[in-house]
Amino acid sequence: MLENVIDEKGFAQIMKRSLQDIIVHFFEKEQNFGILCKIEEVDFYPELPEDINAEFRPLTLFFLAGYTFETARIEDECLIFEAGFGGDNFGSVVTVPLLSIMQVIVDETPVFINLSVYKEQEDLSKVPVAQDTTGEKNSMASFLNNPENSKFLK
Repeated sequence: MLENVIDEKGFAQIMKRSLQDIIVHFFEKEQNFGILCKIEEVDFYPELPEDINAEFRPLTLFFLAGYTFETARIEDECLIFEAGFGGDNFGSVVTVPLLSIMQVIVDETPVFINLSVYKEQEDLSKVPVAQDTTGEKNSMASFLNNPENSKFLK
């Protein structure tokens, strides 16, 4: 069954390696790209003001172009870049774990889709005991339910 594949550590490692290879290739070719990622797993330093944080959806799209692209790098299995947010262009360093990236997009077309749902054991210990059962059951369903994302599907 599909669940047995996408929840497997080996499959997650393949996804992570493939994702890293694609991003490094884009760095080398100086190809701007976007990432659709799980915002709950993204870190900002310094932390963003609450009014900016409130604007993010569970799956958020970041475009790496210009200064943001120039500052981007892969370090410790994370994509790291600097970006400005909000009307005041509040600067922050964004750290995105590679497996939190659900899609890589070039020119409004997904070129990579990460289907892995594997979580490391240490990550499971961080999950609160009382989990929110009203959350999204499927990140792809959430993506497809947003009419603004239809331009990414061809």
